[in-house]
Amino acid sequence: MLCALAACKSLPEVDPGTPAKAAPTIETPRGQLPPKQASALVARRWANASTDLKSLAALEEQATGIPLIAGNRVSLLFDGPATMREMMAAARAATSSINLETYIFDQDPVGIEFADLLIEKQRQGVQVNLMVDAVGALATPGAFFQRMRDAGIRVVVFNPVNPAKAKGNWDLNNRDHRKLMVVDGRIAFTGGINISSTYANSSLFRSKHKQAKVAEDEVGWRDTHIKIEGPAVAALQYSFVELWTRQEGGELNKADYFPALAPAGDKLMRVLSTEPASDYAIYKSLLVAIGESKKSIHITAAYFVPDQQTVDALVAAAQRGVDVKLVLPGVSDHGMIRYAGQAFYDKLLKGGVKIHELQIAVLHAKTAVIDGAWSTIGSANIDRRSFIHNYELNVVVVDPAFGRDMESAFNEDLKDSREVTLEQWRHRPWGDRIREWASSLAGYWI
Repeated sequence: MLCALAACKSLPEVDPGTPAKAAPTIETPRGQLPPKQASALVARRWANASTDLKSLAALEEQATGIPLIAGNRVSLLFDGPATMREMMAAARAATSSINLETYIFDQDPVGIEFADLLIEKQRQGVQVNLMVDAVGALATPGAFFQRMRDAGIRVVVFNPVNPAKAKGNWDLNNRDHRKLMVVDGRIAFTGGINISSTYANSSLFRSKHKQAKVAEDEVGWRDTHIKIEGPAVAALQYSFVELWTRQEGGELNKADYFPALAPAGDKLMRVLSTEPASDYAIYKSLLVAIGESKKSIHITAAYFVPDQQTVDALVAAAQRGVDVKLVLPGVSDHGMIRYAGQAFYDKLLKGGVKIHELQIAVLHAKTAVIDGAWSTIGSANIDRRSFIHNYELNVVVVDPAFGRDMESAFNEDLKDSREVTLEQWRHRPWGDRIREWASSLAGYWI
């Protein structure tokens, strides 16, 4: 126990202070915009925003050190079926390369279909590179990946459980939790969805056949992904190549991984690619946005085991009049994690935070929309494992129009959730309280 506690690492205090400059840094295909042009661009893009997005973006950059990227098109993808259709369509159209990074790649109907497609593209001359986490793919037979290797696909198993098989930096506790696919260096997909039939059973999101509540063995999975086109794809591609190199995957076979990228849309976004105990950019970004919120904080969190600073920030926002709502799991695939998160309910509810538990699906989405204009989608959960120990990938989109899409998705989830009130919560069974206490002891590690 003492050894485990000594090994625990803490998250940094987030206090961005006063931004050093009047406008955030903005990257374009032609390079960094001069400050005056950056100010003019954000003034046009965010003229109708209900909050000071320029100040928020500058504070976020100061905290993370990562600039905004201009000229992108982004599309929300809800649940596994819609995401898989889009990803497979993009892969079928590939002409140069497919780089795929995933935590889980199951040998099941969806996984086999995806593997067959990757093998066919490799045979057509498209270079396919796959990086899959060893723990996430622990139940997947090695022969499944060997079949892809035999077809010419480059496969790297991230941080093998057996250290003797590791080539790069090895640490069993540090997992590659990212979900990323980049096609031809021009189209990227990222978010919370793994390559698995688990996600093929839709959560009935926006379905006419929704029920108020369904049996646990009948629910689907609720998740969110995003499709990106434009200059930000290069930053996502770089994150793949950099981690491939770190795992000593060898030199990537020749392909045009970084083509010239013209603007594809008008969205300003930030790519946050983090590694264990380094810059904590995803954590800092979220804390800054919560701290600067003026109107609303709407978070959908699959695995919610926050640190004290996050709890305090949410309560402080609620107490200054911000509408703070959380959609958390009502049905979970990890009971211990759910109970560990529920250990914080009393303080959150007492502080004015509204908690809703989704009933019709196993929640796996990791999203937030703040003040209807700052949005994040990615792989990172709101827990210390994601922020301290995992390799994670989130994108931030600063755009009121995209924020409306995010709000619409949040409200759909809200309709199918049950609100947890403070009075009800304080009358929960003692058995649940004991489970919460016991699970919270392991909150750092789960």
